Amino acid sequence: MIRGFLFDLDGVIVDTAVFHFQAWRRCAQKLGGDFTEAQNEELKGVSRADSLKKVVEWTKASVNTEEFEALLVEKNEWYLELVQEVSEADGLPGAVTFLEQAHAQGIKIALGSASKNAPMILNKMGLTHLFDAIIDGNNVINGKPHPEVFLKGAAAIGLDPEECLVFEDSIAGVQAAKTGGMSCVGIGTPETLEGADLHFTALGDTTPTELVACFNM
Repeated sequence: MIRGFLFDLDGVIVDTAVFHFQAWRRCAQKLGGDFTEAQNEELKGVSRADSLKKVVEWTKASVNTEEFEALLVEKNEWYLELVQEVSEADGLPGAVTFLEQAHAQGIKIALGSASKNAPMILNKMGLTHLFDAIIDGNNVINGKPHPEVFLKGAAAIGLDPEECLVFEDSIAGVQAAKTGGMSCVGIGTPETLEGADLHFTALGDTTPTELVACFNM
């Protein structure tokens, strides 16, 4: 019986991937290399520290611990500069309406995002009041595909994993949901999100009522 929804943020509710791309590319160029959109796709759902490890590896740069920590801070500052103008209008197709419908129906809602900036983005979009719990990169030790973020999200809204439906746009996120014993809706294609129980191009392609009925048959 599905009683709660757990949402990833980027690529599900809002698309700030372009801002991440620009910030990571600036970081890679500072390391003497470059950064592609394909590489940016590989960082979806991955923590900032693990993402930087990949960027350092791709650029074949050599950084010490102090330089690594400084780059983490710089990347985040560059990203924050870019997302200052995010608003509800930047929600992905149907996302805000979907959240409002789920909230109105009494479905428990939690965020499960690797981003430490998730609360700020939700606030800028005017969506914070729709969430019963927010679990982000500040609350977890293990990044996706480890299920920690979703397990903590389920616990925060007082539900068992099998009572939760996860919405994800990254393969790491899908794996995290399934490893955690949860059902999962992939926002993307079956080819890129193998393992998800259902696939939609956007939240606007379905409704909370339809999904609850589907999974509670």
